[in-house]
Amino acid sequence: MNGKGDGCIAMLCHSTCCSGPEPLEHRILDILDSPTSETKPLLSAGSNQKVTELFEVIEKLQSSRLDEQRCEFPLPLRLLKIGRDLPLILPPKLGGYWIDPPLQKFAEISPTSSHYGLDPETYDIMERDSEATYYQEFFRSRYHHSFTAVDPSLGPLLLSVCLEEEEKRLRVILRMRECSMHGVFSVSLFPNIPSAVELAKMLCDSVTVPRFDVVSYLKAPDLITAFDEHRVSPNFKFGVLYQRAGQLTEEDILCNNEESEEFQEFLSILGDTVTLQGFTGFRGGLDVCHGQTGSDAVFTSFHSREIMFHVSTKLPFTEGDTQQLQRKRHIGNDIVAVVYQEGHTPFLSDVIGSHFLHCFLVVRRVRKGVGDEGEEAGGGGVFQVSVTAREDVPPFGPSLPDPPIFTESSLLREFLLTKLINAEISCYKAERFSRLELRTRSSLLEGLQAELSTRSQCMMGGSPVSTLSTSEGMRGVTEGSGGFIENFKRAIRVRSNSFDTLGGPRKMGGVPLPQKPKAATERDGESELAYKPPEPSFPPTDNLGSTEVKDHSSPQDNT
Repeated sequence: MNGKGDGCIAMLCHSTCCSGPEPLEHRILDILDSPTSETKPLLSAGSNQKVTELFEVIEKLQSSRLDEQRCEFPLPLRLLKIGRDLPLILPPKLGGYWIDPPLQKFAEISPTSSHYGLDPETYDIMERDSEATYYQEFFRSRYHHSFTAVDPSLGPLLLSVCLEEEEKRLRVILRMRECSMHGVFSVSLFPNIPSAVELAKMLCDSVTVPRFDVVSYLKAPDLITAFDEHRVSPNFKFGVLYQRAGQLTEEDILCNNEESEEFQEFLSILGDTVTLQGFTGFRGGLDVCHGQTGSDAVFTSFHSREIMFHVSTKLPFTEGDTQQLQRKRHIGNDIVAVVYQEGHTPFLSDVIGSHFLHCFLVVRRVRKGVGDEGEEAGGGGVFQVSVTAREDVPPFGPSLPDPPIFTESSLLREFLLTKLINAEISCYKAERFSRLELRTRSSLLEGLQAELSTRSQCMMGGSPVSTLSTSEGMRGVTEGSGGFIENFKRAIRVRSNSFDTLGGPRKMGGVPLPQKPKAATERDGESELAYKPPEPSFPPTDNLGSTEVKDHSSPQDNT
C-alpha cells in the first residue's frame, strides 16, 4: 500500500483497539462466504463492525494464497516425524511396488491381538512347472518313443509318446518354445494308434509340420529329462540384510559389519551357521575353497530343498568402499531377500538398487522374547512380518496372519522359508524374468532338437556331422539344473568355466599355457550385472539374452 493507505489502516487499527470486544463468531463465516460485491462498501465505512469485516476479508485472501503454496511432504518424511508406530515398509516415491499388509492397517497391529491364519498345514510350496517331472515319472520306466520336428511358425518341437497298456491309454508330451503340453488319451478312442503329427495336433492346433523324425539316440532320455527339469531346482539362495535404527540408505545397510545378539538369534531361526571351507552342500555361488566370500554362511535344508543365505554381515567388508560391491554382487544378484530390522526405521522398497531383486520380506521384533526383563525364561520374541514386491510380481502364499504377528520361532521359520521359496517362483512371472525365461527355453530347446536329430542320424548310419555347436548349446542342460538364469547363461556361452579350475593354467597337448589374471569381480563365478555401478553401464533388458553379455557364472554355482 501507499502512504495514504498505511495511514488509513493505522487509523482503523486504532479504532479497533479502542473499541470493546464484540461477538463476531457468527459474522466470520458470513463475511468469508459473502460475494466480492458485498465487501466493497467496507472501504468507506467508519464503524468498528465494518473495520473488522475488512480485516476478515484481507485475512481470507492471504490464507487462500498460503494454501496454494502448501505442499505435502513425501510419505517417508511425514511418517518419520511421528517417531513411533511406524510400518515396516514404505513405498518408493515413484511407486511400482505393492505392500502386504497395506499401510492403512499398520497402526492396528498389536502383539496382543488374536491370531488368525496361523496354520502351518496350509503352507504349501509352489511348483514352478508342475509338468516338468512328468517325463521322469511316467516315461523313463516305460517303453516310449520321442520325435522331433521344426515347425515354420512354432520352431523346434519335441514329442514324447508312451503307451500305458495296463491303463489302456496314451500319454503324450509336446515341448514347444513357450511351454510343454501334456495330455492323456484313452486308447479306445482310436481304431489305430495315431501318428506323431496327429498326436501333436491334438495337443496344439497350431502345429503345421507334415512329419516328425524318430529319435533313435540311446542317451536321448537323459537329455530330455535334463531339459524338462531345467526349471526345477531343489536349491535356492536368498539375501539377508541387516537394518539398524535410523538407516534409510543402501550404503548404511550394506556397511553394517557387526551382528547384534538379536540379529544372531534371528539368523538361527533361518538356519545353521556353517563353515564355507570344504562345505559340500549347495553353496549358492559362495567360495568353498579359497575363502574369498567370507568364512561363514547360513545354510538350511527345508522340505527336501537346500537353501543358502547370503548374509550381508558375513560377506567380505571392504574398507573405503561405501557401496560394498563385494557384498552387493551376491545379494544384488538374488531375486528375493530378507530384511531384519532393529528399531523402528521403515525399509524403503527401492532402497537397494538391483535389476534382479524383486521381493523383500521384512521382519521386526516388536517385543522381547520370553527370558528378557520381566518375562519368563525360554523364548525367542514376538515378530512382525511384512512383504513388498514389484507390481508385476503376482501375489503368493502363504497368506500373512491378521495381524502379521508370530510368537513362536518354529512357526516363523516355517512361514518365512515357505514364503521365500514361493516369492522367488512368483517373481519368475514378472516381465523381466519371463522374457529371459522364454529366451532360455528357446535356446535350450533348439540345442536339444539339433542334438537329438544329429545323434539319431549317426545312429541310423548317416555320415558323422560335427556337433560342436549343438553340444555346446546343450551343455547347460546336462551340467546340472540351477534355474533358468544360470542355464540361459550356459546356453549362450561358447565354453563353460569351472570354478574348480578357475585361476589354474590351461593345457594344450599337456603343456600349460599362460592365462590372464581374472578381474576381482570374476573370482567367484558370479555376474556383476545386478547392482547399479556409479555410472550407468547395465545393458538394457532386451540385450540380456545377447551373446555380447559377459558372463562369469560357473556350472557348479548351484551344486
